[in-house]
This record gives sequence, C-alpha cells and structure tokens, in this order.
Amino acid sequence: MTEISVQELAEKLQKPNSNLQLIDVRELDEVLIAKIDGFQILPLSQYSQWSAEISLNLDPDAETLVLCHHGMRSEQMCHWLRSVGFTNVKNIVGGIDRYSRLIDPSIALY
Repeated sequence: MTEISVQELAEKLQKPNSNLQLIDVRELDEVLIAKIDGFQILPLSQYSQWSAEISLNLDPDAETLVLCHHGMRSEQMCHWLRSVGFTNVKNIVGGIDRYSRLIDPSIALY
C-alpha cells in the first residue's frame, strides 16, 4: 500500500496540479463537520451508487489521493481502486484527523 503523509498532502495542495485527483470516502455528515476543499466526496456506504462509473469519472493513471477520518476506510478504497485498474493511488495516513492536528487546526476535530 502506497501512503502519503499529511505534510506531503499539504505540500501538494499548495502547488497547482490539474492531474491530482482527491477522494474523500467519509460520510456526508462527517464532511459537514470537517473537510478539505478540492476533495470529491465518494462515501463508502454509497459504493453501489458511484462504483460502476468511477473509471469514467476519474483518470485511472492520474495520481489519486484518498482521505477518510483516520486512514482505514481510505485504505480499503485504495485497495479497491487498484483492483479496478488505478495505477497511482495513495492512502493519506492519519486522515483528516491528523491533517487537522498537524496542518490546519481550523478544521474541526470529531
């Protein structure tokens, strides 16, 4: 499993990169509490609603960073994305919780 730290994520978010794909797999109620701008919301609980078209909506070869609360659900998503042909997928270690604690304390903890 390829991973990326929240520090590396912060660096990437500072640089414009049109080929960077950002996915947040948390539930909508979690996103209402805390979010990082630019992430596409694909809750794992709604997998059946978005999974069939993921390769049409996202580039399987683009760098794809996956976020959740602490890093467990995003790890599941990374495994699944690789299984359907995504080649450059990275799990954000520690999730939005660690990002809030170490990078942007204005993001609410929950």
